[in-house]
Amino acid sequence: MVENYAVLPCNGLDKCAGVISGEIAKRLCEGDKNEMICPVFYRVAEARYNKIAAERPLLVIDGCPTRCASKLAAEKNLKMSKKITITEEAKTRNISLANGLRLCENENSLIEIILSGLLADDNKNDRSCDKSLFLNQFEYASYQKDKFIFRLPKNAEFFFNENDCWAYVIGNRARVGVTDFVQKSLADILYFFPPDIGAQIDQFGEAGSVESAKAVVELISPVSGKVVAINEILEQKPELINENPYELGWIAEIELSDFESDKELLIGFDKYFEIMKKKVDEFNV
Repeated sequence: MVENYAVLPCNGLDKCAGVISGEIAKRLCEGDKNEMICPVFYRVAEARYNKIAAERPLLVIDGCPTRCASKLAAEKNLKMSKKITITEEAKTRNISLANGLRLCENENSLIEIILSGLLADDNKNDRSCDKSLFLNQFEYASYQKDKFIFRLPKNAEFFFNENDCWAYVIGNRARVGVTDFVQKSLADILYFFPPDIGAQIDQFGEAGSVESAKAVVELISPVSGKVVAINEILEQKPELINENPYELGWIAEIELSDFESDKELLIGFDKYFEIMKKKVDEFNV
């Protein structure tokens, strides 16, 4: 059994994914190895649950993309060690969930798959990254509108899609993130929702998201492959994406699966810079 986690499940018990989240949390905490943080009572027993979270790595189990458990963890300044989203796990495994609240064959199968995955060696999901591989020494071009300055890396290793996301490719790895246009359009970024370590991402699939008071924006991945690391510091300091979305605010690292094919649908600095300028001119920042 997975040991010594503080487990924070979804509180959406009116939806199937929330019921699955709660069931997994209960199964994990049946013995004395893990301890559950009740998302409802957390607001009235904060000191007790803060102590649990401080003593143990935190496993967050979101039900759906609303990510109420992740948002609660961020609100309480808790650092997540591992995160699961039930609907994403179901989609990845092509499992259809029921509309009702009763757990049937598909739902119970998904529960067993997720629990088995949690039993796997955590070393396979190493969240660390090779800091020597990716250098933060970029040459920038700038475009100014009124008092706002939009920067874009000119380095040949950067590739972009028209969804305003970038990939910085070195060997068979890529860091991905959102451009200056995205972070300025959102204003102050309040939440960062990373992809799961080990997740297989298709080109133009979702690779995490960021949220401000204005909107939620998904990172549409420029490349396909396996998520091997995330920028953990953003879980506590999502505002780093506002400060510098390329150097400080990168979102995830992906082990590339077919970059030669991906590259055919990507654009370089010159073309994207013109696209960005047009968007800036049309957008009321």
